[in-house]
Amino acid sequence: MLRRTLNLGIVAHVDAGKTTLTERLLYAAGVIDEVGSVDRGTTQTDTLPLEQQRGITIKSAVVSFELDDLTVNLIDTPGHPDFIAEVERVLSVLDGAVLVVSAVEGVQPQTRVLMRALRRLRLPTLIFVNKLDRAGADFDRVVGEISERLTPAAVVPDGDVEALVDVLAENDEALLAAYVDGGLSEPRVHEALAAQSRQGLVYPVLRGSALKGAGIEAVANALSELLPAAVGDPGGPVSGSVFKIERGGAGDKIAYVRMFSGTLRTRDVVREDKVTAIAVFQHGDAVPQPVVSGRQIAKVWGMHDHRIGDTVGEPPPRTPQREFPPPTLQSVVVPREAADAHRLRVALGQLAEQDPLINVRDEPERELTVSLYGQVQQEVLEATLRDDFGVDAEFRDTTPICVERPFGTGEALELLHAESNPFNAEIGLRIEPAGDEYGVELRLDVATRDIPLYVYKTRDDFRAQMERYVRGALREGLHGWEVVDCIVTMTRCAYSIADGPPSRRGPTSTAADFRKLTPLVVTQALDGAGTVVCEPVVRVSLEVPTRAVGAVVSALARLGAVVETPSPRSELSTIDALMQVTAADELQRQLPGLSGGEGVAETSFAGYQPTASPRLRPI
Repeated sequence: MLRRTLNLGIVAHVDAGKTTLTERLLYAAGVIDEVGSVDRGTTQTDTLPLEQQRGITIKSAVVSFELDDLTVNLIDTPGHPDFIAEVERVLSVLDGAVLVVSAVEGVQPQTRVLMRALRRLRLPTLIFVNKLDRAGADFDRVVGEISERLTPAAVVPDGDVEALVDVLAENDEALLAAYVDGGLSEPRVHEALAAQSRQGLVYPVLRGSALKGAGIEAVANALSELLPAAVGDPGGPVSGSVFKIERGGAGDKIAYVRMFSGTLRTRDVVREDKVTAIAVFQHGDAVPQPVVSGRQIAKVWGMHDHRIGDTVGEPPPRTPQREFPPPTLQSVVVPREAADAHRLRVALGQLAEQDPLINVRDEPERELTVSLYGQVQQEVLEATLRDDFGVDAEFRDTTPICVERPFGTGEALELLHAESNPFNAEIGLRIEPAGDEYGVELRLDVATRDIPLYVYKTRDDFRAQMERYVRGALREGLHGWEVVDCIVTMTRCAYSIADGPPSRRGPTSTAADFRKLTPLVVTQALDGAGTVVCEPVVRVSLEVPTRAVGAVVSALARLGAVVETPSPRSELSTIDALMQVTAADELQRQLPGLSGGEGVAETSFAGYQPTASPRLRPI
């Protein structure tokens, strides 16, 4: 029997029950003999001591199981917002996902963040409403929240047929016509549901209790019938993506690779790295194999210079892109014992392999710093340094990570062979502001004949490399922060060559000339444009006792928050506010006292706003 493969991610707000669902699926498939417990630290995917101690997923983990002719490579991801980077790295290698929602708490802030990313990627997704065995569970209420807050394309396969057909008919007029004519059969509805679900047009909502095992058979059937199997030609060009890095027991570097096409073999050389061993996920675990082919996920040894997000061979069809907010805090890290300074740097270097977004900065005349999402991530890093590396470290001077945005247009030009230009290249750049959250875009407004194609081969290759140079130069703006949300246009380009015309004659230009000249021109253009420092802000959603609304609103005002009108209810009221990241941390500390211990606050990244605070400088 020809086996199909499904690379599946399970995502959720923390404590919604995704790891328990993973355990139930593994048990139902016969991979494990007993369902593990998150509370007891006996699950298959939460194997790190810290995960077992805290009862949360910190690192994504891959397990494999089989359903008839389908091999499922399941990736369990963290639910706590501090580890959202782990989720981000996984999304680009998936064929489908299961979003777990608690039937008690319903749609939560992290649920909305995840669903926005899943919809943006058009990733086929099942929604599993979990914990129906708990007091306060209400399936119909949660389905309403899903339709209102996540997607109007949510459908309940075993619910009201008319409601199901209404949603399916949005993408299939023939289905609606058949329904009106009274000729719509149940198999025809199921066929349309399966087709639209596999295309990411609708999102089937299932129900059950992972803890009790209720609804697991329906989930297993839906994985096979409603999500698309992986595609990829093992005989095609090699194309894969590294989505996780870990260190083995002997300190060896292991890359987790999703192959999209082609075949990778032991002893193959990939960007000067020689593959020394491969273990393909199948039959419940990673099994040593000489090859890994398109559609599969494997652990690969020997890829010493590869980092998370790197491609293996040709770029994959779904290019990884940031779907979630970046870290918003930075902290100085110092060893409690001065003799541990070198070991601390080595340890943080290895941790940065596993999580590049901690962005370790170890520069001359600057203190050693890391980027953070929040307090829980900091505590995990502290514990990891202590337990895994034997380094007792202290995190201090935590401040927001700001960005700079251009507020005007600036242009700069360094002419070939000019006295001010020490490099054999000519570059002209214009930098202008773009909209908020636009990112950085490089445009080429130069003739192809002016590009050194003997170095860059094609115009597209030149553009890609120049974009890399420009992005690198924008990492530190006029005030020391990264410059974002701008359009950079290359307006002039020239190179010298030994046998060229007099105006271009000289030492042959190299890639290094363009790479080294770019930061000089970028800085000059930024000087002309000017930049404004913007600090991160978050949206805070609070649920507090109605009697405490006045005290909480007053505290929010003192912390500089912009408060929306509270929504009072009989006993509990909700308050939404926009505030600085550091102010939100202070609110979390004050909230128990303000609310008699009954208040709950959830935060979500809301972008950047200009700041006039002189204290906000890079550490």
